[in-house]
Amino acid sequence: MATTVERLGVVETKVANLDEKLDEIKVDVKDMHDCLDNTRDLLTEKLSEMSQASDAQHSDLYQKINELERVKSKFTMYAMVGLAFAAGAGWINAINFPHILKFLGL
Repeated sequence: MATTVERLGVVETKVANLDEKLDEIKVDVKDMHDCLDNTRDLLTEKLSEMSQASDAQHSDLYQKINELERVKSKFTMYAMVGLAFAAGAGWINAINFPHILKFLGL
């Protein structure tokens, strides 16, 4: 059986190995932390760029939609005026035109 001194030497060696491994783990954790910080910064930068591009696209689409709405409103107004004119002309021609000629003595 091993003596107490030998057993103590084995325990000290194991503790020294544990200290080295803990130091390695600390270095690995620090490297991982730095990597995560860099990744966060890059993602923040990319998201900012994407947000700015999206804002520009939305602004452009907003302007195009407003222009289309203006054109649609003008077309609708002209179509309504044309239909009203056609309906009025048809009404005068179909119903009142003979009476108007009679009134005018023609």
